Amino acid sequence: MTSRPWLDSYGTIPTEIDPDIHPSITALAEAAMTRYGGKTAFVSSGQRHSYTEIDAISRNFCAYLQSMGVRKGDRVGVMLPNVVAFPVAMLGIMRAGAVQVNINPLCTASELQHQLNDSGSKCIVVFGDALATLAEVVATTRVRHVIVAGRPSTGDALGWDARVPDGIEGAVGLPAALRIGSLLPRHPVQLGGDDLLFLQYAGGTTGESKGAALTHRNLVANTEQLKAFLPQATRECEEVVVTALPLSHIFGLMVSLLTNFSIGAENWLVRNPHDMNALVDTLKLARPTVFVGGNTLYAGLTQHPGLAEVDWSRLRLSGAGGAPVDAAMSARWQAITGSFIREGYGMAETSPVLSINPPSIEAFSGHTGLPLPSTDIKLLDDDGQEVPFGEPGEVSAKGPQVMRGYWQQPEANAAAFTEDGYFRTGDIGRFDKHGFLQVVGRKEDVGRPQPRCAALAPA
Repeated sequence: MTSRPWLDSYGTIPTEIDPDIHPSITALAEAAMTRYGGKTAFVSSGQRHSYTEIDAISRNFCAYLQSMGVRKGDRVGVMLPNVVAFPVAMLGIMRAGAVQVNINPLCTASELQHQLNDSGSKCIVVFGDALATLAEVVATTRVRHVIVAGRPSTGDALGWDARVPDGIEGAVGLPAALRIGSLLPRHPVQLGGDDLLFLQYAGGTTGESKGAALTHRNLVANTEQLKAFLPQATRECEEVVVTALPLSHIFGLMVSLLTNFSIGAENWLVRNPHDMNALVDTLKLARPTVFVGGNTLYAGLTQHPGLAEVDWSRLRLSGAGGAPVDAAMSARWQAITGSFIREGYGMAETSPVLSINPPSIEAFSGHTGLPLPSTDIKLLDDDGQEVPFGEPGEVSAKGPQVMRGYWQQPEANAAAFTEDGYFRTGDIGRFDKHGFLQVVGRKEDVGRPQPRCAALAPA
């Protein structure tokens, strides 16, 4: 695209970000752990964990993984809900230079088998509740090391149950792995922006899911883009976020965890968002400045009588991920919290955010906002030609947050990218005269993972 018509609507938002401001997400995270030290990083199951504590524990986990033979580029599955074991595992894996395979802890045995075999994972960190699913398929995979994070236990100082249920031979409890790792050396690994960070499997419209190969540079870029676009909700050391969207989903992982970790936020992790009573109690205690949810979650919350008892006076951003949010839902949320839901757009393949409504938008709009800094979007017809401005076409994107490609899928990559490097999302959108993007439908029979998710809703 030779011009970016949306830039006239940017106001004071920078048009470009530096995707190499940190050489890797590992460097970004280590800088945050050093900078914010004793500040609370996570609140999980009633326990607070400082940035310094997360630093030390994840170093121990890295050392343990390295002692098990995990090397740079190896794939490690993570099948955990939103508990503090998730960021500890993530940081340990990236410090070892390995690639994290994000797996929904509620996935089926066949889905798990496919993702482990397709990624070639030889190690997995799994929640105790998902062990039965893993036990069904582990013998048919390459997995040789199983690390189990159980339910929180008041008897364990780290907040994890050290017991390993029967069912998988050789499984090791996470507390035991951390104790072993604390006695071992950790070997620093040199990482760059082009090194892989995550494999994110998206559900396919046809056939099995494909793994979006996301690099360190992809995620550094998207965190910087988000901070540049929403400075009012990414204030250093001031944000308190309640994370109810699953961290196994790239939206929750990038927006709720990585971006907020980089600015020294306090993050309250919600293990089971379906338990509305517990979620509302968490919201009462946290008094969040940032909240990210999905349409179903917002629907449940707005029907809960306790939501009106939450102190919403600090809320600055409400986000929506996973599915579009309608105007009626935003109106109900705003009536209770005083904040409308700010829409955006993204997908696993784009790390995930492509566009968001900027701070100048002060009411629910029905569109998905402006493309982020350093992002080009063009709309294509069935012949791959750019449609006239204002006409609908397939949303095709280029930017530093766009994936390297699908893991070991050369034919899918050939179909997914244009000759000039734009990723074809399979979604149909149109631009209005001010450069705001509206997603209006889905291109039929694209044969690729269905990526669409509403990105940010405002608070």
